[in-house]
Amino acid sequence: MSQKRDYYEVLGISKSADESEIKKAYRKLALQYHPDKNPDDSTAEDKFKEAAEAYEVLSNAEKRAQYDRFGHAGMGQGGAGAGMNMDDIFSQFGDIFGNAFGGGFGGSRGSSGGGSRVVKGNPCRG
Repeated sequence: MSQKRDYYEVLGISKSADESEIKKAYRKLALQYHPDKNPDDSTAEDKFKEAAEAYEVLSNAEKRAQYDRFGHAGMGQGGAGAGMNMDDIFSQFGDIFGNAFGGGFGGSRGSSGGGSRVVKGNPCRG
């Protein structure tokens, strides 16, 4: 993605969109382009990352105000997602998706538990 698209365009929302509209738009795109639903599809992965980057900025009031004022140039070096990796993206899902994909994110992608959730149970099972 050499030329960054407008974050509002990425999510398909207006500049006056509220928090719930932003979350709803992001959730729809994330589900559509999720790497588990599109294995070995680099285009879908790029769109997934682009949506996550847009959501990261637009869902944060301070970052959104800075973006609205200065555009991508106001997001620092290389934009908001410059240092983002897939584990960072998956870590955002906890409050948005819950267990929609069967639990924590990141564990199946080789992270050291960054997004994985372990449920404590009875260690003495019979």
